[in-house]
Amino acid sequence: MSTLDQFRLDGKVAIVTGASSGLGVAFAEMLADAGADLVLGARRVDRLEETKDKIEALGRRCIAVPTDVAKAEDCRALVAAAVAEFGQVDVLVNNAGVGYSAPAHKEDPENFDRIVRVNLTGAWYMAQAFGQACIQAGRGGSIVNVSSVLGLSGSDIPQVAYSASKAGMLGLTRDLAMQWSARRGIRVNALAPSFFESELTGPLLANDIGKQKVIARTPLGRVGETRELAGPLLLLASDAGSYITGITLPVDGGWSLH
Repeated sequence: MSTLDQFRLDGKVAIVTGASSGLGVAFAEMLADAGADLVLGARRVDRLEETKDKIEALGRRCIAVPTDVAKAEDCRALVAAAVAEFGQVDVLVNNAGVGYSAPAHKEDPENFDRIVRVNLTGAWYMAQAFGQACIQAGRGGSIVNVSSVLGLSGSDIPQVAYSASKAGMLGLTRDLAMQWSARRGIRVNALAPSFFESELTGPLLANDIGKQKVIARTPLGRVGETRELAGPLLLLASDAGSYITGITLPVDGGWSLH
């Protein structure tokens, strides 16, 4: 196998959650471009169908399944649909997430619970369902948990629920890697992006003051471009990363150096 061929995903089936907008759409397209067939999950059905059309335009097979990752039964149903359609699952990109900015002393407890339930508990529900399918089939796989640089490093943007949930994903990543990598052949890693243009970061980056704060803290002096996530994602998802498990890979322009 050539060096570049190690990054290919031909014959693989990848699940992407939060695939109705932002980075979820980009991740799905990156995986399809590398040869994978796609299973898409998100709550917004109309937007999910738009992503499905993009994947099929790349010549890959794709199904879209309405999914609320905060519901364990939805996560099990998403994986079951993938197995029923394609006969296997190989890659899970745990991307679904929500965020909210508020001073900690004014944070609504119900809002905190909602964010943690989607970002962290939802990631666990998906990982468990995916892991069970791999173990039952007697085959390995790769899980990429999409965390955030805010799970590694602080910022002056007040979003305690988001930061806590994304830090929790890193612990989830390490523990699942310890449990599943050697015994089950399932590698588990995390991506920790900083600020890329997306629906979630849009309000901050559209504000000149907010964008300048991000740039001032970033050693590379700019916001990330979505295409710059393709290499890190494919490294962790493909055979190119076959000896990598349990790590968190920052893709942050140097943000976490602080």
